[in-house]
Amino acid sequence: MTDTTPTTQPSPKPSVLFVCVKNGGKSQMAAGLMTRRAGDTIEVESAGTKPGTTVNALSAESLAEVGVDISANTPKPVTDDLVRAADVVVTLGREAHVDEVPGTTFENWDTDEPSERGIDGIERMRLVRDDIARRVDELYERLNAGR
Repeated sequence: MTDTTPTTQPSPKPSVLFVCVKNGGKSQMAAGLMTRRAGDTIEVESAGTKPGTTVNALSAESLAEVGVDISANTPKPVTDDLVRAADVVVTLGREAHVDEVPGTTFENWDTDEPSERGIDGIERMRLVRDDIARRVDELYERLNAGR
């Protein structure tokens, strides 16, 4: 008799692409925080629509305070391949825009901008980090619901 019991293959890892304009601050922070949160259970990438040349020093410093090191990362451009490979594309802030592709979920995180309230420097970056960390945790839970 042949065994006809269906075998379930583990579903592939979900993937997320974080995008901001320069890929030096918010998207790097989100990717670093998601990598810390998810380990190797989620594929994580970040990119910029007009990438700069270095990671923002205050972004890196604020993440180092919570045990995440992005200091060696290098900004890179958004490519069609990166967008198509992602299950979820998250744009951070109001300025980054990515053309949507079928089969990929797109969302925008209009993140806290403390500088609009006169808060600058490392204190600003800590508030941005904490806002992004909360959103990363929520996204992580959504990506793992039912897995």
